[in-house]
Amino acid sequence: MALRAAISCRVLIKSSAVLGVRSMSSSSSWWRSVDPAPKDPILGVTEAYLADPCPDKVNVGVGAYRDDNGKPVVLECVREAERRIAGSFNMEYLPMGGSINMIEESLKLAYGENSDLLKEKRIGAIQSLSGTGACRIFAEFQKRFCPDSQVFIPVPTWSNHHNIWRDANVTQKTYRYYHPESRGLDFIGMIEDIKSAPNGSFFLLHACAHNPTGVDPSEEQWKEISHQFKVKGHFAFFDMAYQGFASGNTEKDAKAIRIFIEDGHPVGCAQSYAKNMGLYGQRVGCLSVVCDDAKQAVAVKSQLQQLARPMYSNPPVHGALVVSTILGDPELKKLWLREVKGMADRIIRTRAALRESLEKLGSPLSWEHVTNQIGMFCYSGLTPEQVDRLTNEFHIYLTRNGRISMAGVTSGNVGYLANAIHEVTKYG
Repeated sequence: MALRAAISCRVLIKSSAVLGVRSMSSSSSWWRSVDPAPKDPILGVTEAYLADPCPDKVNVGVGAYRDDNGKPVVLECVREAERRIAGSFNMEYLPMGGSINMIEESLKLAYGENSDLLKEKRIGAIQSLSGTGACRIFAEFQKRFCPDSQVFIPVPTWSNHHNIWRDANVTQKTYRYYHPESRGLDFIGMIEDIKSAPNGSFFLLHACAHNPTGVDPSEEQWKEISHQFKVKGHFAFFDMAYQGFASGNTEKDAKAIRIFIEDGHPVGCAQSYAKNMGLYGQRVGCLSVVCDDAKQAVAVKSQLQQLARPMYSNPPVHGALVVSTILGDPELKKLWLREVKGMADRIIRTRAALRESLEKLGSPLSWEHVTNQIGMFCYSGLTPEQVDRLTNEFHIYLTRNGRISMAGVTSGNVGYLANAIHEVTKYG
């Protein structure tokens, strides 16, 4: 009798619960307050481009390298690395911190083969989900261990930077960076903002090939920036997504970080292999934090790992093996350095071709900034209204801030692009 009663009771409770859920579902919704998220401004450009049936359409909004035929590229060094590792590894989890070999090679690339920091084991580092993941883990680290701090972000910057620090609940401030009139660096404004920021502030810096402007400080300007950081006790966090892809020289592109290290700064760095190895979909990166000593570095690494654990637990293995194989083999590394220089050189040539084409058309405007800027992106100076005309009248797609991805410009479309830009800008 007791057993039957218990069973009956459980059935009754279960039935009532189901009826209750049904009743609630019929009158309300858990997700009634959820509105569609705004479209990503960059991804939205590609969607519009793909939907356009025009045969002459051009996409200069995509942030991925293309060859002169407008096709995606897989580097020879990557293919060779994949051949070497195929079938040679199991599918077990990597440690929470990721591939030790990949991290070691990444630190050599960022800080120098013979850096004292490496010899003294003063860097806490983990493998990350590309540069985005590195920034996000660091933002969480900043919030956890410096909860009252804020981060200064340049105007403008890669739009996702704001999302990353916002979702980590870090207070954001901005500092001047781009000078619209000269289409170059607002160095005076930047230094003034560094000086006026509260002592001990966090600053997000682009190590090279600033996204979206393509405007980088000179070596002398970096030295002055480093000096002012020293005076104010600021912490520099470098996002280095384009090492080697900016100038074609990995050492030159890491110069800003090296200057800060020489001045004794305990910097942080986010590295990505999406652009400079073409490993976009592999999501391979490294987050590193320079510490006072080896003991502190061990502690910092352990905390970075703990932050990664509830997010994704362990990073993926394949891309990390590709990177460590390339950087760990002298011949493959030489091949990669040649290939990444080839990509950088194509972008530099394309900049020159676009500027020359505009000048030959008799444009009344100065286009020196096209070749003065560096890296994948050119901050053209086009207004949102001019960008709209490029899209509506010429089927040319780019973000409304006027950022042109030079990877989308080819010898086959540079004349068409230049003519369209000339048409929408010739009357000011």
